[in-house]
Amino acid sequence: MQHIIGRLLVLSLLLAAASTYGQGQASARTDSLSPQQDLSEFEGLYRYRDGGRLVMVAGGGRLVALIGEAKYPLRAVATDTFTNPSGDELPFMRNSAGEVVGFKEHGEIFARLSTGVGAETRQLLVPRPPGPDGRPQRYRCTQPPELADGIRVAEMGPGTLPRNAAEIVVNGVLDGSYPDIRAIAVHHKGALVLEEYFYGYERARPHQMRSLTKSVISLLAGAAVDRGLLRADEPVVSRLGYASIASPDPRKGRITLTDLLSNQSGLACDDHDGASPGNEVKLYEAADWPKAFVDLPMLAEPGTTGRYCSFGFITAGRIIELAAGKPLAQFAQEVLFGPMDIARTQWRWTFVLDRSQRNEFGQIHLRPRDMLKLGLLIQQRGAWQARRIISESWIDATVAMQSRVDDSGYGLGIWHRWYGVPTAKGTQRVETIMLSGNGGQKVYIVPALELVVVFTGGSFNRESPANRIIARVLLPALLDAEAATARSAHH
Repeated sequence: MQHIIGRLLVLSLLLAAASTYGQGQASARTDSLSPQQDLSEFEGLYRYRDGGRLVMVAGGGRLVALIGEAKYPLRAVATDTFTNPSGDELPFMRNSAGEVVGFKEHGEIFARLSTGVGAETRQLLVPRPPGPDGRPQRYRCTQPPELADGIRVAEMGPGTLPRNAAEIVVNGVLDGSYPDIRAIAVHHKGALVLEEYFYGYERARPHQMRSLTKSVISLLAGAAVDRGLLRADEPVVSRLGYASIASPDPRKGRITLTDLLSNQSGLACDDHDGASPGNEVKLYEAADWPKAFVDLPMLAEPGTTGRYCSFGFITAGRIIELAAGKPLAQFAQEVLFGPMDIARTQWRWTFVLDRSQRNEFGQIHLRPRDMLKLGLLIQQRGAWQARRIISESWIDATVAMQSRVDDSGYGLGIWHRWYGVPTAKGTQRVETIMLSGNGGQKVYIVPALELVVVFTGGSFNRESPANRIIARVLLPALLDAEAATARSAHH
């Protein structure tokens, strides 16, 4: 679920980029704009596709298109003409009085509805308001607040995250070195030691999860298996109840729940291949998403070939609904979020699988602390505060290497990533388990360090700086701190 927001604004970029894990850092600081243009002339609310709305806002010498929570820097190429991140030209139109009245994209005209831009919208362009001197504020370490949510907090210091590492990360977000990080939380050795928010986001505000939704569906599949509603190894296509399926193939009758969750259905579904008939951009236009998925032709025997396929997870979600006899969000609250003291009012999930939701994509919205709870649940092999939520056997299968996708290890809705980490003793190879969604929605679990790190972000369709922060700042600092603690204990 790379979950495109502003479908045609980013369509060609989506097809070229590597979905959630698109290559190439595109810092907004590199956008070049013509100094002759007054960018404020283009600001305002515009109509957009499928009854949607788009906001143009100027800031920091650039014009940015905002669609929902996603922002896309535009680049000036001529007077009144810009290109979006995928290179498509967006010419603006003026009336006889010289006022901007709309813009054109792929031959379609989108009218400007108003010129106003609210303060909350402008916050999406600046990590935090500047200090009294007009310069970016500098961060000083503070302990996260103790809340009645089951998450213990502690101060940074000896034996845990070094303060200077936290300051490097947060100040890097504030000065633009790590752009579009919206939240960060670091939980180390049993306690939350760092929690910060940026770009107008705050603790109580759920954030879109994009493909991190896959990991939630995998956990719910485990809950269904634990309750005997499904078996991991049973053929599941027949559970959908379709009277007929296109492209009939006996191999479709052998697709299991595990095959769907490990990206090994064998169907012609590959989000990283724009020509694939099952690419999500194409299937989101279907009237019935699971039906469109199982109607695809087969390319391989189920369970043999990994291809990144969002619709396999969407279909798994529908199968869980049918097995549980209730909407997926209701099932999620009963078996996962409720037992972890996450109220239904604190997260959002519209799991409607038809064309009406093609701009929402079946994704869940979670708060960063709730993302952290999911990471801790996996770290603790399915337990939360001594309560069994998901079976150990399912968590073990989820984090095990089930397939390979794009040269990375993949479990059941969860990635395996190795990092070469520079330390005082040389480069160390560190394994991480990663829940990940487009834009920088990340939960990193590092078993060797008793570490869970959460990010939310706005780096849609480009590499998130979260990966650099983990590999070049947090992991080196924690490994060196552990080495120093071991030396001290030895002496």
